[in-house]
Amino acid sequence: MKPIHLDHGHPNCAATRDVLTIVGSKWAVLIVALLEERPKRFSELKREVGDISQKSLTAVLRELERDGILNRTVTPSIPPRVDYALTDLGQSLLKPIASLGRWAAENHPDVLRARACYLSGNKQA
Repeated sequence: MKPIHLDHGHPNCAATRDVLTIVGSKWAVLIVALLEERPKRFSELKREVGDISQKSLTAVLRELERDGILNRTVTPSIPPRVDYALTDLGQSLLKPIASLGRWAAENHPDVLRARACYLSGNKQA
């Protein structure tokens, strides 16, 4: 496996930092994953995400729309219907998110053990 180099002078470093800003927010990856199966309304996303505030959800959705990850479609009605769907770019993000999810599931016990060791003052796991 080829090592990942993120030296500050390398053009990929800036691109990596920029993209991690998009998907590195607390909620963005979860929202993208929830939109995998189909477009959803704001209220559906809020309910499925759980403990996110309306303000935070709005902000994340705007950022994902700005960055081309999702489309926002407003249907004129009373009240207006707003649907969010992944773009092709957003769809292409699903595979790396799935890989990260697998890594998290496989390594979560080790992370929890390392945290417990750190908190107990025994920094060698």
